[in-house]
Amino acid sequence: MPAYDEILRQVVELIRPLAPPDRPVAEETDLVADLEFDSLKVMSLVEQVEDRFDISVPLNILPDIRTVKDFTVQLQRLIAGSAP
Repeated sequence: MPAYDEILRQVVELIRPLAPPDRPVAEETDLVADLEFDSLKVMSLVEQVEDRFDISVPLNILPDIRTVKDFTVQLQRLIAGSAP
């Protein structure tokens, strides 16, 4: 199972192409307020994350995710739950 820092690094890598080019992406970055993510960008990110980590992200967790850190913590839980 990848460590939190490795998951964070990969999440930031996936977010950068979807974010405005002049905006920094860090743990405390708010996906909607700071990066102007709409539902289409969120679903694109979810799809990429599912492919990258070979997991399924339940849509019911999305309302609880505001920041990059929130998303990374949820992914870490999902990855740990899917590990053999």
